[in-house]
Amino acid sequence: MARKRKRKSRRRQEGRKILELIPQYSIESGEDKPVTAARKYIQAIGISPPALLIVKRNEHTTDRYFWAEKGLFGAQYVEENHFLFPSLRDLQPQPQTVKAAVAVAK
Repeated sequence: MARKRKRKSRRRQEGRKILELIPQYSIESGEDKPVTAARKYIQAIGISPPALLIVKRNEHTTDRYFWAEKGLFGAQYVEENHFLFPSLRDLQPQPQTVKAAVAVAK
């Protein structure tokens, strides 16, 4: 019997595309917890928001964090709620305007 595919949220897909446009940093957590390693890396390098940090916990697991003006957030939360972050609003695709007004003017 075929398995039913999980529905992909359009809002999350749009958020993922937006996050691909910002700078990304890959680090390893080492002995620290992933969020602590991300915070230490941001402090040491002086990363300015917005940025995406990909923290490798071990050979199989990675955690993704979004560095915003107001702090560090989980990337999945940001994908679903990208419209809440002012730094990502500039990167959002603008809605297409209908060219019906041009056709009427002719």
